[in-house]
Amino acid sequence: MDKITTIGLDIAKNVFQLHGIAADGQIVLRKSLRRGQMQPFFEKLAPCLIGMEACATAHHWARTLIAAGHDVRLIPPSYIKPYLRRQKNDAADAAAICEAVTRPSMRFVPVKSE
Repeated sequence: MDKITTIGLDIAKNVFQLHGIAADGQIVLRKSLRRGQMQPFFEKLAPCLIGMEACATAHHWARTLIAAGHDVRLIPPSYIKPYLRRQKNDAADAAAICEAVTRPSMRFVPVKSE
């Protein structure tokens, strides 16, 4: 399997959707995780760039993922909308987040402390 360099993470109440790409832009990961599987999965994963939609719980997950060694960036929801290619669902949102986080002109929300 290719090394994952970027992950788009769509967070929800119970099921989280992941979309990961390698350095060459090829999709290498499409996966859904339950809440309890999140931390063990990302602790085993090599450090990478993770993008999430900025919301109340995104700050908690960002702190958790930063502690696991990842580079986490939060994007305002209105900035992700133009990258959505098809119907709005969790998998499509994760793909749009993954694409948006790699854009050089993208602006990000700082992660809040507790």
